[in-house]
Amino acid sequence: MAIACPVSSMLSSSEDSLLSCSSTGRINLGTCNFTAFRKPNRVFVVWRIQASSGMNSTLDHHSPSSFSSVLDVRQKASSIFDQETHFFVTADTIKLPEWTRMSGLLLKAEEDCYEGVIIDPACLPRDSEQFIKSLRASICHWKTQRKRGVWLQLSPELADFVPLAIKEGFQYHHAEQTHVMLTYWIPETPCTLPPNASHQVGIGAFVMNQNREVLAVQEKDGPLRGLGVWKMPTGLIDQGEDLCVGAVREVKEETGVDTEFLQVVGFRHGHFVSFSKSDLYFLCTLRPLSFDVVTQRGEIEAARWMSLEEFKSQPFYSAHKTRRNMLDLCVASWDGHYNGFTAQQLQSSSLARPTQYFFHLQRD
Repeated sequence: MAIACPVSSMLSSSEDSLLSCSSTGRINLGTCNFTAFRKPNRVFVVWRIQASSGMNSTLDHHSPSSFSSVLDVRQKASSIFDQETHFFVTADTIKLPEWTRMSGLLLKAEEDCYEGVIIDPACLPRDSEQFIKSLRASICHWKTQRKRGVWLQLSPELADFVPLAIKEGFQYHHAEQTHVMLTYWIPETPCTLPPNASHQVGIGAFVMNQNREVLAVQEKDGPLRGLGVWKMPTGLIDQGEDLCVGAVREVKEETGVDTEFLQVVGFRHGHFVSFSKSDLYFLCTLRPLSFDVVTQRGEIEAARWMSLEEFKSQPFYSAHKTRRNMLDLCVASWDGHYNGFTAQQLQSSSLARPTQYFFHLQRD
């Protein structure tokens, strides 16, 4: 098979070590496995290239950066031969690298900010054999581009592909109801991809009315079930939910009382809490905007307004120093004797959306 056409760009890899021009004007890529790869208006060549100008030159390129990316031959020619040169390609055999032979199988992907790629979930083949071919071709292609991390998201419909990807070298990252995320680290260096989320975030909501009555609940499920303990409403913050919004939501869900967020009084940082994850628990004060209690029957056994003294006298608080101290801080914050952290909505320099910052502000 013979090819003769202008070359607009040349693709090489780390396999390239020697580029030489003989007396006949023929340029050979000594150790490269490439020969020719043709696309509309583009020909990628690495086997035999003939310069129309017939110049003599020997070029030794041992630097890894010399053939690490796609080179524009017309621009490169100016620095190599000091004049504009047009190249033509002739080849008797075609020996293309794996990914060029399957160029039509390359997966659509978006580059991230860290020299990695995120595979478009919508482009994945539905056939397992086709999936493996595309995955292999794409990995080979991304290696030539010096990419680093590869992110592969598989929906529940493609769950059968998970073990196939694992066999190709992918690793588990995390799982959600909507997908499983797998990763692949290309360089022969320690992986620096960020791990899965390491923390869960919870809140405790101290709500007290003008009669110094505390909004208290008893758990229907959980570690305090059946112990008769009255505690403040608690819960976990949803993904993408602001801390203040989550505290107001939890109080509303468990007791039916509308509230306004005031302050973060303090927080606790614990480890190995849930499936080896760490835990951040923020103790907040809120002002009631309504007073009728409607108990959530799914998780709460009972809810009511309870006098502060009765609430504090429970062994759950009085016999436990940390809980007692935290409750005292909540009361001190309510009475104006302690300053917690007030939330402000600000625009972060690193985030697209406005976010909440918590500041310790002196009261007038």
